[in-house]
Amino acid sequence: MGETERRTVPNSVASKPSTSRPAASKSAASKAAASNPEVSLLGRSALVSQLLLAASTLLLVAISAVVMPEMLSGPLFFTATVLVFVTTALAAAVPWGRLPTAAITVLPVLDIIAIVIMREAEPLLGATFLLIFPIIWLSSHFGIRGAIGGVVLSSVLVWGSALVRAVPMSEAEVPRLAIVPIVLSFVAVTIYGTTRRAAAQRVLLTQQAGLFEVALRGSRRQEHTLDEILNAVDFGVVSFDRTGHAHLVNRAQREILERFEGRSDLAVPSVVYREDRVTAYDDDDRPYRRALRGETIDRVTVWMGHPGGDRAAFLVSTRPLRDLAGDFDGSVLVLRDVTAEMRAIQARDDLVASVSHELRTPLTSVLGYLELALDDERLEPSTRHMLTVAEKNAERLLSLVADLLTAASDSQNLLLLALERCELSQIVADAVEAIRPLAEERAIVISQSDGEPVWIQADAFRLRQVVDNLLSNAVKYNVRSGTVEVAVSADESVAELRVTDTGLGMSAAEQTRLFERFYRADSVRGSAVHGTGLGLSLSRDIMRQHGGELQLRSEPGVGTTAVATVPLASNAAHDQARATVEHA
Repeated sequence: MGETERRTVPNSVASKPSTSRPAASKSAASKAAASNPEVSLLGRSALVSQLLLAASTLLLVAISAVVMPEMLSGPLFFTATVLVFVTTALAAAVPWGRLPTAAITVLPVLDIIAIVIMREAEPLLGATFLLIFPIIWLSSHFGIRGAIGGVVLSSVLVWGSALVRAVPMSEAEVPRLAIVPIVLSFVAVTIYGTTRRAAAQRVLLTQQAGLFEVALRGSRRQEHTLDEILNAVDFGVVSFDRTGHAHLVNRAQREILERFEGRSDLAVPSVVYREDRVTAYDDDDRPYRRALRGETIDRVTVWMGHPGGDRAAFLVSTRPLRDLAGDFDGSVLVLRDVTAEMRAIQARDDLVASVSHELRTPLTSVLGYLELALDDERLEPSTRHMLTVAEKNAERLLSLVADLLTAASDSQNLLLLALERCELSQIVADAVEAIRPLAEERAIVISQSDGEPVWIQADAFRLRQVVDNLLSNAVKYNVRSGTVEVAVSADESVAELRVTDTGLGMSAAEQTRLFERFYRADSVRGSAVHGTGLGLSLSRDIMRQHGGELQLRSEPGVGTTAVATVPLASNAAHDQARATVEHA
C-alpha cells in the first residue's frame, strides 16, 4: 500500500498545476522553519523561561497590590511589568527558527532591562533576584559568553541606574548593589558548570548508546548467522535451559520429531530404545534426562520408532552449559542419524559370517585329506614338502576363516565363554613354544620370565587365542634379530600379561584406531606382512568379556608393549549366565 501511495502522489500534482504551487510554497516555508532546528529548540527553551519569569512577575504584582497598592500606579513599575509580558509574547510569537541564533538573545536582554527598571521603581521590593532567570538561560544556552555577558549587562544596568538617578545613592545601598554581581556570577558559573557536565554526560550517553546499538546489531547478526548454520546442518540440535525448557530446536530436529512423533512442537521424542532396539529407556535414564542433570554423554546409540514400524538409529551426545559463575545453566543435545552406517555394518557382518561358513567346510575337508596324504610313508621328499606347504597355508586360511566367524558372532553378542579354573603362565608358555619356530626363522629371541603360577577363572581357549595374537603381532611386526619379552604377574585382584617387542612401532594417530575391526596401520598395509585387521579387536573383546582389558603403548622405531589384564576372581556365574543368554 505504501508503495502504491508513493506512485500516485506525482500524478495528482501533475494533474492540478494551480494547486501545486501553494503546496510547494507551504513546503518551502516548512523547510525554512525547520532549517535551523537548534534555534527552534532555543526558542522553546526561551519561552519556558519567559513563562516562569512572567509568572514570578505576576506573583510579585499580586503581592504588591496587597502590601503596597500605591506602587502599582508608578509609571516605572507599570512599564517594567508590561515589558516583561511583551517579551513573553515575543518569545511565543516570533518564529525564531528562521532567524540567526544571536537574534534570540534579545529576549534575556529585554528581561534584564525590565527587571532593572522594576528595581528602580521600588528597590525594597526585591525584584533584583528576578535577574536569575535570564542569567540561568544565557549560561545554559550560550556558554561562557552568555554567562559573562548576562552578568556584565545586569551589573552595569543596576549600578548605572543607581548612579544616574536624581536621588543620590545612600551608603546603606552600596553593599546591596555590590552583592548583585557576586550572586549573579556565582549563579552563572554554577549553571555553566552544570550545563557543561550535563552536555558531557549526554555525549557520553550518546556514544554508549551508539556502541550498544552496534553491539546489539552485531549480536543479532551473529544470532541470525548461528540460526542459519544450525538449520543448514543435517543433525538435530536442541538447547535447554536449566528448567528443561527448549529455547533452540533446529530444522533437522523438527524433521526427526515430525517423522517419529507426528508433530514438530516437541523438543525430544517421547520414547527411545536402547541399542538392542527393543528395550525402551527408563525415563530417568533417557539421554534428555541425563543432560538436564548436567551429565556429559558421548556418542550413545539410541533407536527411535516403535518395533515393526519406521525406525532409525541416532548417535546422541550432550554437553552441559555453564554461566559466567560456572553454575549449570542448561544443556545442548545433538543427534546424528547413523541408520545407514548401522545397516552397512550389519550387512558386512552377515556377509562375513555367510562366506566364512561356506569356506570352513571345504577347508576342513582339504586339511583332512592333506593329513592323510602326509601319513603315507611312501611319499617322495619333494612331494611331502609340497603337501606340507599346502597344509600350512590351508591351516592359515582356516585360522583366518575362524577369525572372521568369531568377529561376526561377537558383533551380535554371541561369543560363548567356557569358564574354568586355569593357570595363565602355562597358557602363555604353550603359546610361546608354538610361536618360537616362526621367530627363529627371523632370528627373533623370545624370553619369558619365570614366576609363580597364576590361577584365574577364565576360558582357557579364548585366552590362548589372545596370547597367540599378541605374540604373533610381536613377531610379525618385529625387526630381524629383534627381541620379544613376555611376563606374567599378579597382585591381589588382577593378573597381567605383558608382551614387549623391539619392532617398528606405531604413530599416535595409528594407535587411536588399533582396535577398529579390519583396520591395518598404513605403515604395514603395503608390506609383505599379511593380516585381516581383526586380531586386536577380537582380543580386546575377549578380555573385556572376562572383565579385564587390553591396552597397547607404542613408539615409532622403538617398539610396542601390549598389556592384557584379567581379574583373578571374576564373577564366573554371572559371566557364564550372561554368555549362555547371549548365545541363546
